[in-house]
Amino acid sequence: MKITLPTDHAVDAEIDLGSDGGAFSLATRLYVSLAGMERAMAQRLVEVAHQMCPHLRATYGNIAVETTPV
Repeated sequence: MKITLPTDHAVDAEIDLGSDGGAFSLATRLYVSLAGMERAMAQRLVEVAHQMCPHLRATYGNIAVETTPV
């Protein structure tokens, strides 16, 4: 996308360990801070990154993931 990230960028994660029918399950919430970037652009960047992330691709359908630009 040829976008320069703000120097003050960060990703905070919250991981939930739950129980689903006797088995354990995981859920993840990612809060992406892109200070100074327009909200719509930040949302688009987060969506594209989510599609390209090797970890998320490997666990797709097995872990609930919510991404939110803040």
